[in-house]
Amino acid sequence: MAYKTDIEIAQECEMLPIGEIAKKAHVDDKYIEQYGRYKAKIDLKLLEETDRENGKLILVTAITPTPAGEGKTTTTIGLADGLKRIGKDVTVALREPSLGPVFGVKGGAAGGGYAQVVPMEDINLHFTGDFHAIGAANNLLAAMLDNHIQQGNALGIDVRKITWKRCVDMNDRQLRFVVDGMGGKANGVPREDGFDITVASEIMAVLCLANSITDLKERLSKIIVGYTYDDKPVTCGELKAAGAMTALLKDALKPNLVQTLEGTPAFVHGGPFANIAHGCNSVMATKLALKMGDYTVTEAGFGADLGAEKFLDIKCRMAGLTPDAVVVVATVRALKMHGGRAKTELATEDIAALEKGIPNLLRHVANIKNVYKLPCVVAVNRFPTDTDNEIDFIIKKCKELGVNTVLSTVWADGGKGGEDLAREVVRLCDEEKGDFTFSYEDDLTIAEKIEAVVKKVYGGDGITIMPAAKKQIEQLENLGFGRCPVCIAKTQYSFSDDPTKLGAPENFTVTVKNVKVSAGAGFIVVLTGDILTMPGLPKVPAAERIDVDENGKITGLF
Repeated sequence: MAYKTDIEIAQECEMLPIGEIAKKAHVDDKYIEQYGRYKAKIDLKLLEETDRENGKLILVTAITPTPAGEGKTTTTIGLADGLKRIGKDVTVALREPSLGPVFGVKGGAAGGGYAQVVPMEDINLHFTGDFHAIGAANNLLAAMLDNHIQQGNALGIDVRKITWKRCVDMNDRQLRFVVDGMGGKANGVPREDGFDITVASEIMAVLCLANSITDLKERLSKIIVGYTYDDKPVTCGELKAAGAMTALLKDALKPNLVQTLEGTPAFVHGGPFANIAHGCNSVMATKLALKMGDYTVTEAGFGADLGAEKFLDIKCRMAGLTPDAVVVVATVRALKMHGGRAKTELATEDIAALEKGIPNLLRHVANIKNVYKLPCVVAVNRFPTDTDNEIDFIIKKCKELGVNTVLSTVWADGGKGGEDLAREVVRLCDEEKGDFTFSYEDDLTIAEKIEAVVKKVYGGDGITIMPAAKKQIEQLENLGFGRCPVCIAKTQYSFSDDPTKLGAPENFTVTVKNVKVSAGAGFIVVLTGDILTMPGLPKVPAAERIDVDENGKITGLF
């Protein structure tokens, strides 16, 4: 049997006009700003003017990713459609995809199979232009910074201590380290520079954590772009850039409304990576989705040690959110890879490999239950090659932790395949009250916060701080940033900072190489291992397969 590709399934969907989706989401016409027939931005006034109560918040996260795939976004969308099918008033809140992975290797972020948000080509490509606005605001600040230095450098900025980088929403390793300002006096001051991918930019984090235009502008003005010769921080506010940057971002701050294949309202907005940023959709979109549905399903990037940790320790802390239930997505195939099987050997039953790999799932589940004290269910994304013995093994192991396991077939069956998961999520929300707790408190030192995450969430023995990072931590605490939460950038492929350590590794320490403040976002960025803030393209990029016919129909996009 020939499977249809994701794009073929999406293109066959008869979408409802966005006005009808808005009605389902209790959004009045006066708040809709249409981008064509099937996309809209929502006026921020709706949040101030609605008298609807908040619904229940469900976070979908996953085991540590493998090349075998987990299907976290697919499960999020299928769960929302499943909740709708069992008669619930539901919205979904997701991140926007980055062009880097779309043209690279990972793919998009619009779901898959029969659990997708549409129009998937638009969402995966330029969508409503939010990322372009973020890139423009980022690069305006870079241009104003270099122009300030060129025009006399009244602030005394040391060009060797500039921390602000330019950005582009593309995987482009060539731009990681550049020297610019070459060509003589008229062309700027020569200096070392570099690019981050747009999703790793602090502007992306600021947009996703801001709760109003005023808050956005205040956060932008606090961004630190570098230091003076006597080590005083220089801010975006001092460069007088915040107003113009806010002007570029004012429409990008408005959440986008689209729909799932089954017509469930979906707020898709913002998109920081969870391995190098905080990995959650915008606070504005989540808050709007919570007001507009009795149940809101959202997801956070990569495994629960990254996306969920940052969702809970950073986003919930800043936005005052408390999840009512957490879904941890796993696949038999991925757990067998954590148990040492190669990607080519996953189709045959192998309980021994599953036994070796399942501690990865169990550690994530234990973290949600015991560290964050939240009700939890495991969703096993079932593949045709999974055997009943393998599924029963997972169910039994999770039962020992007091957590139910539900099979999900949303990729093949859409919302129908998510009904059982939907019922269990409703039960958790109704019957099991959590006692939501952060993994660390505000008043710990920066090093203590990093250590708390490494020990409690990753299962490590502690941290090794490199001399340069020690100096940076000391400087940031002296500048008054000690109370900020920490945003740890590390490999998504392991609980540790070593991508080869699969499963649930023990007896490891995490090496802290670099520590900097995202003062606008309000958190400390901690770089560990060999993490890069600008990815590169693979040997055969996905872009090589993408094409458009004479009618404008796109092919090859997943």
